[in-house]
Amino acid sequence: MSRVRAMPRQHLVAGLCLLALILYPIISPWEPYPQGVILLGFMLAIQASSWNIISGFAGYISLGHSMFLGLGSYTVAICALRWGVNPLWLMPLGGVTAVVVALLIGTVVLRTSGHAFVIITIAMLLAAQILAVNFKGFTQGSDGITLELPFWSRDYQNIPFYYIFLALLVLTVLYTAWIRRTKFGTGLIAIREDEGKAASIGVNTTRFKIVGYAASAFFIGVAGGVYAYYLTFLNPVGSFAILGSVVIVLAALTGGKGTLYGPVVGAFIVQLASEAATVYGGGSQTRVLLFGAALVAVVLFMPAGLLPTIEARWRKRHPVTVEFTDQAGALGRSPATTRERALEDVAQAVADDLTQGEVLLEVRGASKRFGGLVAVDNASLIVRKGSITGLIGPNGSGKTTLFNLITGGMAADSGEIYLQGQRIDRMPPWQRGHLGLGRTFQVTRLFKDMTVQQNVVAPLPDSRWRTMFADAVSGHEAARAGELLDIVGLRRFAGERAGDLSYGQQKLVELAQVLMLEPQLILLDEPAGGVNPSLLGRLTEVIRELNERGITFLVVEHNIPLVLELCDPVVVFSRGRSIAEGPPGTIREDPVVLDAYLGDDWRPVPDGKAPNSVQTANQTGAR
Repeated sequence: MSRVRAMPRQHLVAGLCLLALILYPIISPWEPYPQGVILLGFMLAIQASSWNIISGFAGYISLGHSMFLGLGSYTVAICALRWGVNPLWLMPLGGVTAVVVALLIGTVVLRTSGHAFVIITIAMLLAAQILAVNFKGFTQGSDGITLELPFWSRDYQNIPFYYIFLALLVLTVLYTAWIRRTKFGTGLIAIREDEGKAASIGVNTTRFKIVGYAASAFFIGVAGGVYAYYLTFLNPVGSFAILGSVVIVLAALTGGKGTLYGPVVGAFIVQLASEAATVYGGGSQTRVLLFGAALVAVVLFMPAGLLPTIEARWRKRHPVTVEFTDQAGALGRSPATTRERALEDVAQAVADDLTQGEVLLEVRGASKRFGGLVAVDNASLIVRKGSITGLIGPNGSGKTTLFNLITGGMAADSGEIYLQGQRIDRMPPWQRGHLGLGRTFQVTRLFKDMTVQQNVVAPLPDSRWRTMFADAVSGHEAARAGELLDIVGLRRFAGERAGDLSYGQQKLVELAQVLMLEPQLILLDEPAGGVNPSLLGRLTEVIRELNERGITFLVVEHNIPLVLELCDPVVVFSRGRSIAEGPPGTIREDPVVLDAYLGDDWRPVPDGKAPNSVQTANQTGAR
């Protein structure tokens, strides 16, 4: 009984609904029409839940997903006729065909995004219809394919199909739930939230999108094989109709795309409304009009979908209060032994291929132009293992652009970049992450709609499939995320939405997120920017602790007292290139640096002359 009470409310409701659906044919076995309507709702729910993997999780909207239903139907029907086998035995073959076609298409189509991706998916659906019409040797063209009637007695009518579709729906929901709780699922959602950031934390966005597209096709193809046997007749126009894809999208949007049960709820709403329009509204034309009006209404008045809207209103009426007022106290320090153990784990992950002081990162003659603007001009930079190297300079001097060139956010026009002696400037961002290169951003780019734990567990330190499909909710990866949150003192907020944290806490979470990459070098882009002073000391303390364990840092920062206290050496950038480099004491007195960046306020005070108030304020850290 205690386990039932501990079960999330949504799973409990889903279980009760499933029980009712299982019992319905037993209670009313002689009502084939309602059974037929419900089983078609099952099939639509299978398609909507599958579509949700690539479009709800990853955010790539497909308007051609009904193509996979047609492919599964034709594959099973053709093979059943040629081999003389009952179509139900060939159901998995429909799913395999859908996956293979999805992999082939996805390799090309998923190089695009936005409107281009939507248009291409529609084109693929129409192309499949044309091929089905013209390849008469396989598909019998417009004449269609006729299958034998089901082998069971007509007394049972729709009951076997009812339970087959229900079983497929349960498997589909469990399948999407499993994907959602893996690092693969968190990676897909990271792509939806911020694809560039996802790549920077080791997510191979190309692989994830292609695998996600293929995963979204399997159960639709299997359902297509069952649907072919249910109809006993197939033709190209009906099997590859664009209206079928519109209905899938409408179902997911109505219930709530990106959620587990939203597409299922939306599918039943749309199916029942469609049946009512067909029976009482005058046929198919009324149904098309209804779908169009419903799609517009959902987008305008309930863009998040039914379930997310209900959940948002529930939270509004029953808010969960989280105190962020005392930001220093809200860090909730973990026990010293726990933090030390977590820090030692970080130290063990740092490779010892290089000794302290050897060159870890080298930039040779890197340049980047934006039209007539030269952002980085033949710049060179060396970062040595074990150092905290500061990179300072006026706004617009090219510091962040250089970061983007190093991490792969931008491609350099010329020059070379080496990490541990290996050239990386031609590698994609995720491959650089797998080599131990991580970064934080000037404006935090956490995945705001994900929890803190999901943000930290999302990065992939390597390209192994085992890592990609590891459990992100429990097990080793989740435990590792908890340890990293211990280091920054935010474990207590693991279940909170990342966007609800204070800005300084988000900076700390982003640092913990980067640590999941097991980095050798971390690039910090203005870590102190916008951070409450009560958290700034904590942030610098964490940086020092990590540096003592072997992690190297390259820091861009405008807080000069912080840089002079934390970093050694310090590199000064101006007009896209380095103009000075050396220890903090040397840099603060360099006349070239004073003229280009620091200004007169930082000039040494002549002997016998009292310092002015501005000098005193700046040199004591008020700046």
